[in-house]
Formats: sequence, structure tokens, C-alpha cells
Amino acid sequence: MEVRFRDTETWRAVDSFNSAPEAELRPLLSECLAVPRWVDAIVAGRPYASMDALLAASSVAAQGLSDEEVLGAIAGHPRIGERQKTGGVSAKWSRSEQSGVDSSQADRLAAANAAYEDRFGHIYLVCATGLSGAEMLDNLSSRMDNPPDVEVRVVNDELAKIAALRLQKLIGS
Repeated sequence: MEVRFRDTETWRAVDSFNSAPEAELRPLLSECLAVPRWVDAIVAGRPYASMDALLAASSVAAQGLSDEEVLGAIAGHPRIGERQKTGGVSAKWSRSEQSGVDSSQADRLAAANAAYEDRFGHIYLVCATGLSGAEMLDNLSSRMDNPPDVEVRVVNDELAKIAALRLQKLIGS
């Protein structure tokens, strides 16, 4: 049976991903989600038949991270409304993902971030792509009543969404 791909460019990009040297791929995957176990799973799952197959594997591997893995992964993320202090591809992606935040919201976001960090002991993380600053503030506010064990699972889900978006950027589709 012959497999036909609707999007030849995406297929070529996934094929390039599949054949990329592991040593080159690992640091790029760590920029998507800085959890070694997730990176190991994505590398071990190659070859992927399609972008959808890669994203499905990412979702499975990103669910159920330990609390320590979640906290370790968010350590490299800037606060919502702040710019990442280091350079590199994840800093570029972060700026793009947070493009819905405008400077008029900086003080409100700083205060909301501080309250969240006081409550949970870690930064507030949301998949910011497509969200306005006001929507992010509403989301943060709605999560403040979560018990800490529930909130870390919410953060895990947000990390999985971010990883999927960043994989798509990495692959170029």
C-alpha cells in the first residue's frame, strides 16, 4: 500500500527530523520541553510517519510528569510578561508566544505573578500563544484557588501544549 502525504513539505520536515543525528536533536528537543525523560521518549519513538504521529507521541510522553520534572521544566521559562534573560531558540519562541502581552499590563502581571508564586512556590505558566494579556490574567486568577497538587497537574498540561507548539516550530510546519 502506497502512503500519500497531503503536505509534502511537512513530510520532508518530519523525515529530516527522523534522520537527524541524535546528538543534534536532543538539545533542540530540550528547548521544546526541558525534561530528559520526554526527550528520550521522542528520540526513541523515531521514525514518525507524520507530524500528527510525532505530536501524539509528544502528548503521551508529556502527560504525567513528576512534580520534580514539572518544576524543573518551568525553571527555564520566563514569567508571563517578562522576557527571557538568556538567548537562544527558546527565548525567541517565548517572545513570540507572549506577544499578546502589552506594556500597559506589566504592573498587573507582575503583581499577579508575585501572588501566584507566593501561593504555589513556582512561576505561573500558561500556553500563552493566542492569548491576550487580559486573558492570561483571567486564567491566572481562576487558578489561584486550585490546591497545589491540582495546580502542578494544570502546569503539566500547559507544558504539554507548549511542547507541541514548539515541536511544530522546530519541524517547520
